[in-house]
Parts: sequence; C-alpha cells; structure tokens
Amino acid sequence: MEIVLRLLLRRLLALPVMMFGVTALVFVILQLSPGDPAIIALGDSASEAAKALYRETHGLNDPILVQYGRYIVNLFHFDFGVTMPPEQPISALIAKAFPLTLQLTFIGVFFAAIVSFSLGVLAALYRDRWVDQVIRLLSVAAVATPSFWLGILLIQWLSLDYDIFPSGGFVPFSESPKDYILSMTLPSLALAVPVCASLIRVVRTTMVEEMDKDYVRTAIGNGVPYSTVIRYNVLRNALITPVTVLGLRVGYLLGGAVVIEQIFDLPGMGKLIFNGIVNHDLHLVQGVVLTIAFTFILVNIIVDILYLLINPRIRSL
Repeated sequence: MEIVLRLLLRRLLALPVMMFGVTALVFVILQLSPGDPAIIALGDSASEAAKALYRETHGLNDPILVQYGRYIVNLFHFDFGVTMPPEQPISALIAKAFPLTLQLTFIGVFFAAIVSFSLGVLAALYRDRWVDQVIRLLSVAAVATPSFWLGILLIQWLSLDYDIFPSGGFVPFSESPKDYILSMTLPSLALAVPVCASLIRVVRTTMVEEMDKDYVRTAIGNGVPYSTVIRYNVLRNALITPVTVLGLRVGYLLGGAVVIEQIFDLPGMGKLIFNGIVNHDLHLVQGVVLTIAFTFILVNIIVDILYLLINPRIRSL
C-alpha cells in the first residue's frame, strides 16, 4: 500500500506540469488559428466600433501572456468562458455532455477488454491450430476497419435492414434501461472493435512469450498442473503489456467517440467540438480538448497503479 501511495503521489505532483503543457499547447494553437473572433462573433456586417468594443470587452487586445494567465486563473475556477452568441457557459455544456462520452468510452473499453483478453488467451493456448488461425484472421480484418465505416455498416445492417437497434439518438438510463442499452450498443461496438482487434494480438503475443519461458517448463516438469501455472503465473505476468496498451487506447477511444457520436447523433463531447469547429468557437473547442486531455492523463495514472496490483515486480522499479 505504501508503494502505491508513493507512486500516486509522484503522479499527482507531475499532473500540474503535464496539464500546464497541454493548456499552453492548445492555447497557442488556437490563438494561431485564422479568423478574427470579433468578426466570427458579430458577423462581417458589424461596425468597426462594435468589433473594437468586443475585443476590448473580452480582453483580446491584451498581450498573449496576459490572456493565457487569465485563462489559467479561470481554469482553477472551472470556468472555460462562454460560447459565441448566444452566449452559454462552456462549463455547463461540458458538464452535460461529458458523462455521455465517458459512458460510451468505458463501455467500449469494457467490451474490448473482455473480448480481447478472452480471445487472445484462447489463441495463445491453441497457437498454430485452427482456433488460433481463425482468431488471428478476424483480428487482422477488424483492426483494418475504421470505426466510422463500421458504425455506418452497423446502422445499415442492424437498424435499417433488421430494425434491431435504433439508428441514432440517446435515451438516458433513468428513463428506460432497455432503450439506453439499445441506444449505446451500436456506438460502443463501432468504437471498440478496432481496439479489441489490436489488443487480441498483443494478448496473444505476450501470452506466447510467457508460456515459452523456463519457469513454466520447470513448474510443469515438477508436477504443477498446467492449468494452475497458466492461471496463477502466466496470466498474471502476461497482463502487464496488454493493460499498458489498453490504458493508452483510452485516449484513442475518447478521440474516436467524437466521430462516433456524430454518426449516431449522440449529444456528447463530439457534438460540442463539432459545433465549436463549425462555428469557429475557439473557447468551446479549447474547453473540450482540455477536458479530454485531463481525463486521458488521469486514466494513465490509474493504469500505473494497476501495474503494481497486477505484478509485484514493478514495485521495485
């Protein structure tokens, strides 16, 4: 427990540095984006006096370091600013949309973890047999399938042709658990399948490498049941790399959810960032990107802690 707390403390101390880097990068990129915020907000027909008043009111005439400092201070109060007219608090919009994106992402992670670990272990146990060949063939085909294209195919097959699932929209769990599951199934599948396919290959490879080590042959030679060696030694040691990959893939899933939410018309962060890009609303885009980046950093801290729980050898590093 002490080692876990020390690791957690180190990661938390590094968190402000990482967030500072993310905020600086996003801020500078968006500041260099083309377009005058005053013209975007007021329109081309606005008078020069109105544009000048808008720039002065929103601090756009201040030096960039002053604007960045003011933005950082606002972030400490969870204030991302307001959207372009009609003005709405960005924090409120994110608070409403982010839970849906998190649900979609972690349902996808859960599906990818269960399927990939099961099929990866099965492929390793039956390596070079027909079971292994079939799983490897399916994983190669799935990893080459883009999520957005798979989402469109799922809508065509399971919504339009067979009318099993809805083609889009979202129903909260509190209103109807059944409709919630139906509305989240296809987006989660479209998001998770490519990740699941790549993770199957990682699980299989690490399992095969671990099974070929000397301690496995020694344990079996000393009479330890094969199933016991696999369950208590091989699996535990082989999970380190897949857990690492899965933690990194959460960032991919969060980013992929932006596209998937547009395809399935889900009111999550994807719709927010799409609206921000279409309307040239830099503050909205900035708020969404920073929220996703912060979540990704937290997930990787959790993954680091899982290393210690899965394999005690990491505790000495």
